[in-house]
Amino acid sequence: MRAEAIENSGLPGPPEVAVTAPSQTRGQASPALAVLLGLSLSHLLNDLVQSLLPALYPLLKAGFHLDFGQIGLITFVFQGTASLLQPAVGLYTDRRPLPYSLAVGMVLSLAGLALLSVASAYGALLAAAALIGLGSAIFHPEASRVARLASGGRYGLAQSVFQVGGNAGTALGPLLAAFVVVPHGQGSVAWFCLAALAGILVLGMVGRWYAQRLATTPRTAGKSTGAASGRLSRVRIVATIAILLGLIFSKYFYMASFSSYYTFYLIHRFGVPVALAQVYLFVFLGAVAAGTILGGPIGDRFGRKLVIWISILGVLPFSLALPHVNLFWTVILSVPIGLILASAMPAILVYAQELLPGRIGLVGGLFFGFAFGVGGLGAALLGEIADHVGIERVYDLCAFLPALGLMAVFLPRLR
Repeated sequence: MRAEAIENSGLPGPPEVAVTAPSQTRGQASPALAVLLGLSLSHLLNDLVQSLLPALYPLLKAGFHLDFGQIGLITFVFQGTASLLQPAVGLYTDRRPLPYSLAVGMVLSLAGLALLSVASAYGALLAAAALIGLGSAIFHPEASRVARLASGGRYGLAQSVFQVGGNAGTALGPLLAAFVVVPHGQGSVAWFCLAALAGILVLGMVGRWYAQRLATTPRTAGKSTGAASGRLSRVRIVATIAILLGLIFSKYFYMASFSSYYTFYLIHRFGVPVALAQVYLFVFLGAVAAGTILGGPIGDRFGRKLVIWISILGVLPFSLALPHVNLFWTVILSVPIGLILASAMPAILVYAQELLPGRIGLVGGLFFGFAFGVGGLGAALLGEIADHVGIERVYDLCAFLPALGLMAVFLPRLR
């Protein structure tokens, strides 16, 4: 019982528990569904708040007379802040879990959202982006740990439930922006502070459950290598983490072309109205949400490596075709691109947790942080490219990024 409690907590445990427990735990424990759903709902509200920022780009570009490079810099500040701080937060909370930091992160996002609604200068936009990024940095590592704690051993399912909330929030942001913010202007962003307040309440309840669970769960000091990672040398583990980060790079750099510039692409190439372009972005982001919920359970059933391999490289035929088709097929192709590409993240995260089972917070912070950083860097670079050679050329160049999925062939089989 002691070993099972340690494994379910996501805290450092003895080597034989960390990776071999999943098959045993599946038959002995059920996921804490109320907690997982609370995490998913709070992730939805958190990422809904965050997704309003890129959804506002067409409005901000016109209102503040920004070029694509300045738009990219806003994304870089937001995602760069989250990227740099998330691994540090995860490393710290591996040693000293902070249950109520989840709600604190949402408070910071609320402050950023409020500032965004009243910003009258470009510097205020950057400050709002930094606050929202800081809130994300605090939220994601601990939330990922709580999802593992509540998983009952079904780690892929738990990560999918947790992450699909975020994808749903990201998808809803542009849709709500199209019907609320675009007609009523920047000030209407303040209404979404209510969503942040709801998130704070939900995360307060999740934090209380987490604190109670920590108080009744035995902890052990030291690092755990786990059964699977124990068969691998330290050099191989580091190399495998590097491959996983490379796959994250290919996924999120390509995703940046959609999250930051897909609406501009549709408006510029096909003459689509702003509100309709936001709806088409919602279609893509809805497919991303669906892919996320599928990736974790499929990885639990058939293995993480297979899901990782298919979910990134499998996008390549569709990404290569996208820049050469009409509006109808552009929207159609965006669905399998989002669906297949998004299925990778739950599998990658759980795979990395199995490599480093005693460092759940660090893994969550590192991978979410790297994903945010790559997205921010991608947005900044792609914005500069768009300014110099045109937005259509961005999609010609990004079409080849999924080919980096070939790196998955070097991943070791853990079980």
